[in-house]
Amino acid sequence: MGSPGPAREAAGAGATADAGLPFFRYHPDPVATGSVRASTRTCACCERARGWVYTATFYTAQEIDGPLCPWCIADGSAAARFTGEFTDSYGLDGVSRAVLHEVTRRTPGFSAWQDPHWLTHCEDAAAFLGEAGYRELARHPEALAELRSTLRLDGWHDENQLEHFLTRLGQGSATAMLFRCTVCATELAYVDAS
Repeated sequence: MGSPGPAREAAGAGATADAGLPFFRYHPDPVATGSVRASTRTCACCERARGWVYTATFYTAQEIDGPLCPWCIADGSAAARFTGEFTDSYGLDGVSRAVLHEVTRRTPGFSAWQDPHWLTHCEDAAAFLGEAGYRELARHPEALAELRSTLRLDGWHDENQLEHFLTRLGQGSATAMLFRCTVCATELAYVDAS
């Protein structure tokens, strides 16, 4: 899958609010991340052309003839009508059933090379800010430090190799997915690679 674009500096709605799109607590700017784009196509759920369509993952066993609009994602009608989810529940352990439902069925997912997954913090899902290469990640030192720690736990013990890998994020077959805790604003990231 293609890369969704650089991370937003803030968890504000940005381009999404400017476009009059619904607000998604756990994906505050899906226009900036590439999960929603302008289009004249008709939504397969509400059968209306609303000027915007969803471009990322939707998991369903049903055949869907066309894209979905952000409004049908926000109100849950797309997930209900097509018995599907916009992201897998992997990684959402420890959140309430209501949060799990909001993230998987009422929040735009995002494109990634591997199966995308949502990060959590403070017993809540974190807000997805977007893809981040090393330059973007360096502006989020808390997320970079957390990512470094996670990679060490995953077996990256040679510091030179670890730093070599990190400094090349966003330049080829690996990038980081950046999140921010909706409770305490801690920044988090995980590596996505082809």
